[in-house]
Amino acid sequence: MNINTIDNNLNNLSFILLLITFILQWLNLAITNTKKIQVITKSFIIIANICLSFILISRWINNRYFPLSNLYESLIFLTWCITFISIILEQKSKSKLIGAITAPIALLIIAFTSFSIPSNMKISTSLVPALQSNWLVMHVTIIMFSYATLMIGSLLSFLFLIISSGQDIKIQGNSNTWNKKILMKNTLNTISPSIYKYDRINLLESLDNLSYRVIGLGFPLLTIGIIAGSVWANEAWGSYWSWDPKETWALITWLIFAIYLHSRLNQSWKGKNPAILASLGFVIVWICYLGVNFLGKGLHSYGWVS
Repeated sequence: MNINTIDNNLNNLSFILLLITFILQWLNLAITNTKKIQVITKSFIIIANICLSFILISRWINNRYFPLSNLYESLIFLTWCITFISIILEQKSKSKLIGAITAPIALLIIAFTSFSIPSNMKISTSLVPALQSNWLVMHVTIIMFSYATLMIGSLLSFLFLIISSGQDIKIQGNSNTWNKKILMKNTLNTISPSIYKYDRINLLESLDNLSYRVIGLGFPLLTIGIIAGSVWANEAWGSYWSWDPKETWALITWLIFAIYLHSRLNQSWKGKNPAILASLGFVIVWICYLGVNFLGKGLHSYGWVS
């Protein structure tokens, strides 16, 4: 059995696990609300993450470079980041909503890698000269972690908007402090139809605070990744910044989340407005990550889409 067959099998297993996780988590939220199902789905996400880890490690060992040379490897690593961050956040927050919002996006990415990407694009190829640098691991891995973190934070804001739809929401908590009372109630872990009647504001404030903190983690990662990319660009092409489409959209992404965090820090925006901006950031991140690459133009078009 060759390496590509093993990769496909592990990829398919990850898809099956994430599909089951997605179904069970949303059934648990809507109907059963049992802790046993939450434990099962968490175990499935961990196993899926381990499968993705084996794919990345095997490619790293066999090809002797970090596996981020093409679209397939990049999407596998992004899914690994999303599931890994989901596991950590769910453990810290004790919230079923984390897995419920991350499982669908991870499932869609894995489905795309399994059924849409041609087999010839899954084969590892030698790196082009510009990628043969130690900056590859630092720049790309940090950027991918930032994308995954910002996506999760944006999805939490989007969920906030869905739950608060049709209501004039005025969050009372301060974004700079964690609302311990809400954590003690653990409202995120007891979501049920009754929560909309009794604890809806507490749930919304918890979502708002969690989204803020997750984005607050992803933004410095994005900043460090952009700086590392600039140094790498100077090493590879002799210029720190060339207004390549990828670089331009990276700057736009940075500005969107910088405005969001600034508005939250000085409390110039309250209620739904910051959440709308953060939700927009989800689309911007995907444009920056994949959109410009599908155009097939620019210095960052290689290794992605032919």
